[in-house]
Amino acid sequence: MNIAMTLARFGLTPALLTAIGRDGEGDELVAACNRLGLVTAHAYRSDDLPTDRYMAIEGAGGLVAAVADAHSLEAAGDKILRPLADGTLGSLAAPWAGLIALDGNLTEALLSEIAGSPLFLHADLRLAPASPGKAERLRPLLGHPSATLYVNLEEARLLAHVEARTASEAAEALLARGAARVLVTDGGRICAEGARGLGVITATPPQVMVARVTGAGDTFMAAHIVAERRGFGRADALQSALRAAADYVSGEVGT
Repeated sequence: MNIAMTLARFGLTPALLTAIGRDGEGDELVAACNRLGLVTAHAYRSDDLPTDRYMAIEGAGGLVAAVADAHSLEAAGDKILRPLADGTLGSLAAPWAGLIALDGNLTEALLSEIAGSPLFLHADLRLAPASPGKAERLRPLLGHPSATLYVNLEEARLLAHVEARTASEAAEALLARGAARVLVTDGGRICAEGARGLGVITATPPQVMVARVTGAGDTFMAAHIVAERRGFGRADALQSALRAAADYVSGEVGT
């Protein structure tokens, strides 16, 4: 949702593939998405599954705790992917060839299915763990030839099974494990972007007063996607994403 909202804020029209209940909260959520310019027509609306919830508690020092109730999304399974298979957005004969943002809220079984599915063979996959606790769910997609992985340093360590001290070291480790491209953030410290055959580049985030942290990584990811769609090179796209994330955590950008 944070990724989609940022994409919309930058002028794109993202569609949501997810599970939303046919309850009052689900209707309210769909209405809010539509007001933000997000396409909800392809979302799986369940009659018997309630709308999932997310709660985050933040303090002056950052995130204290967060709970993601994704039971309905997990129970829905591959039903959320039907538009990519039934001809609405794609099919086996004509797979979706555009961008798809995936996160670790999907089950490991479904992510494994996606990793080997011809429906995703030509897609530009952008992967985000959703949280360190779900980072390892993305391992089946680590070697996908068209996947770009967006992780923080802790998530990168979990995926690569290394004790990397810096984002650059973590990016190198993920590339060594077969990743095609990775971006590793480390809060206000140096960030790294690595691509197979092109090595690793780094950049330092702008220093700002932190007003919030929930959604910062998603904002970074979406802004990087937008910068690349605008034709920015590697270094400029990385700097643009870091600036957008800094504006977000400082509170300069509304939710």
